[in-house]
Amino acid sequence: MNTQGWMHGLALGARQLWRDLRAGELRLLMLSVALAVAALTAVGFLADRLQNGLWRDARQLLGGDAVVVSDQLTPPDFAQQAKQRGLQTNTNVSFPTMARALPEQGGASRLVALKAVEPGYPLRGRLEVAPSQAAIPPAGEVWVDPPLLEALNLQTGQMLGLGDRQLRITATIVREPDRGAGFMSFAPRVMLNAADLPSTGLVQPASRVTWRMAVAGPTPEADRFVQWAKTEIDARPVRGVQIESLDTGRPEMRQTLDRASQFLNLVALLAALLCAVAVALASRSFAELQLDACALLRVLGQSQRTLTLSYGLEFLGAGLIASALGVLIGYGVHLGFVQLLAGLVETQLPAATAWPALMGMGMGLTLLVAFGLPPVLQLAKVPPLRVIRRDLGGLQTHSVLVLAMGLVGFALTLLMVSRSLTLGLITVGGFAVALMVFAGLAAMALWLLRRTVPGEQAPRWLRLATRQVAARPVFAVVQVSALSVGLLALALLVLLRTDLVASWRQATPANAPDRFVINVQPEQASDFLASLQRAGVQSPDWFPMIRGRLVAINGREVGPNDFVAERAKRLIDREINLSHSADLPAHNPLTAGRWVGGEADGLSVEQGIADTLGLKLGDTLRFDIAGQAREARITSLRKVDWASMRANFFMLFPVAQMPDLPMTYMAAFRSPERSAGFDNALVKQFPNITSVDMRSTLAQVQRVMDQVIRAVEYLFGFTLAAGVMVLLAAVGASRQAREREYAIMRALGASRHLLAQVQRTELLGLGWLAGFMASTMALVVGWALARFAFEFAWAPPLWAPLAGGALGALLAWVAGSLSLSGVLRQPVMQTLRQSTE
Repeated sequence: MNTQGWMHGLALGARQLWRDLRAGELRLLMLSVALAVAALTAVGFLADRLQNGLWRDARQLLGGDAVVVSDQLTPPDFAQQAKQRGLQTNTNVSFPTMARALPEQGGASRLVALKAVEPGYPLRGRLEVAPSQAAIPPAGEVWVDPPLLEALNLQTGQMLGLGDRQLRITATIVREPDRGAGFMSFAPRVMLNAADLPSTGLVQPASRVTWRMAVAGPTPEADRFVQWAKTEIDARPVRGVQIESLDTGRPEMRQTLDRASQFLNLVALLAALLCAVAVALASRSFAELQLDACALLRVLGQSQRTLTLSYGLEFLGAGLIASALGVLIGYGVHLGFVQLLAGLVETQLPAATAWPALMGMGMGLTLLVAFGLPPVLQLAKVPPLRVIRRDLGGLQTHSVLVLAMGLVGFALTLLMVSRSLTLGLITVGGFAVALMVFAGLAAMALWLLRRTVPGEQAPRWLRLATRQVAARPVFAVVQVSALSVGLLALALLVLLRTDLVASWRQATPANAPDRFVINVQPEQASDFLASLQRAGVQSPDWFPMIRGRLVAINGREVGPNDFVAERAKRLIDREINLSHSADLPAHNPLTAGRWVGGEADGLSVEQGIADTLGLKLGDTLRFDIAGQAREARITSLRKVDWASMRANFFMLFPVAQMPDLPMTYMAAFRSPERSAGFDNALVKQFPNITSVDMRSTLAQVQRVMDQVIRAVEYLFGFTLAAGVMVLLAAVGASRQAREREYAIMRALGASRHLLAQVQRTELLGLGWLAGFMASTMALVVGWALARFAFEFAWAPPLWAPLAGGALGALLAWVAGSLSLSGVLRQPVMQTLRQSTE
């Protein structure tokens, strides 16, 4: 094609674009693309900002972007490396010790978690105390948890004894951002200035002290520092040093954030799939409207190349306009969601990046290429004879091949959007398989329908409806498949959203245990449980605690050097908590093997530690328990949710009694509603126990979790609305064909009431079939996502297919009533005249 031909094609395309925009023929296509891009970018903008905000706020639980934890003074090269990378550093020291009231104030003592902080603490988050004070405790002063005041019968302003020093209590801690997850960190906190620590005389050569050097700065530099630190720890024998980050340090937050991130990506994927359905239907409708006009242009001498160029330009222009409009709408919608979330997010979300806008524009153009290009090629090859023979100009094979290539490109784009290969493959692959299954089942149903068309004894509206559907099987299969895919996305979101949120709340429910008590002696067990019952504590977790070291696997002695992973080395190098119970804990589902109560040589192992140490069913383990050797065979593996705040153990012996082993008992329970004085009374009655108050950390975890759940609910609501709009487009795509068919029937004497019954029956039947198939497939895809992507137990509701069929029929009928309104009211002569022009 020469330059003049190119200019002519471009000019023709521009005129067609302007004409079709004014005539409204591009309205459905552009609305579908704009809705597609708006759905994707609204989800993308909000997901982008929420994920960045959630990870930023969750870093407050560490007190920095990463933390170097050591049982000795932090090696100097770690601090030097952080400074060379432009990172801020701040070190605090923590350890358990005894705090005491002065003799004139009763002289009571209590085990506390002491933390010495230096100026600049914390690097992430904010320390809140009452009354409001300086950034850290001034020299000579301490800040304490309120339960400590109750336990020691002290008030602010009085003195607290710590080792060789007496320091004044000047404030109570309201919120400590980096409160740890260990038992000693859950004990009542006493915070003092690092400058006062040497004078207390508490740090001795054999003291169990933990140094925590937090680092903070630009994310890329912090990530590179973490990688350097891990490499440094693995490369040389750095004992007692580990690196904590959101990926390694806080399992109770990591699991919640990972699940939230994956669900947000799932919402974006389903929104994109809904968009594909809408654009495919809109492109088909547009192509049908343009077939006759294109044939007329061929008669007037336009070449195929000119038509290809002109329609390509028209589609590109319409797509760019619609995509840009969709990006603007999506950004505005996401701002509305941000306002709704303002009460949940304590600080402002990070600014949106350009990635969601670029992704939305790219997805809009990808959709047009995948679903708009085949109709364009078909329009360019419409024969001139179609002017007098309307049966010519069907879909050609090469258009189907282009459609397949576009679908592959669209699938690859969705995999990129998913940001998770497992999630992307299950969702995209599941929908691809579902589409083929839907088409096959719909074709089979239509084949059966054609052989069971009701006879003359059936009502006339039923005969007409079934014959009308059976007369155009290809169109019916396309419509049922499109409805099924749209309903599949909605059903998947409804089912997964409900059970995913329920799994989050069950993992860390509002009534989760907020207090741990350890070091209960066997002779105190009955009296201790009786005290809890008198105080109103209901159903406490009660387990024996046995300290043991794993020394041999399958008869071969093991040590830290036998393992590569740092976590495995730490587990072998220290004692771990063991326990026993004749019954499997309800919150520890089995992943392999069998739990046999009373099996003397049996052992149940947590799945995570089994994977870390390379353990499997049938392996024999030997433990050193206070000098006693104890062997057991692994008979089952358990999944432990460490975010549940329940009493959990790495290893459990499935027996009721182990009287020959030294042990203590632990309890986990929810504090009674009227808990004033409860802790102090318990400690006075049992002075040897350690009562661990977890309310502060539980409140932090619950606050972030509520924020995540509310964000998911808003995203779900928006995508649900987008899915309903797709259903409207799916049903409305048949408007032109229905107008011609109903006009002919009315010309032959059919009444509007009869045709309304026919339309209603057809919509309800197709909707029920689509809803039933979609809900059934949603159970399969949902199970795969729950099992392999979100990693939570899911019991599929078996009633879903029946409910889905009823809901699909209702939605199809409502969507048809809205999309096809006016079809029966249009004059017969006008419709017939338009169809022959």
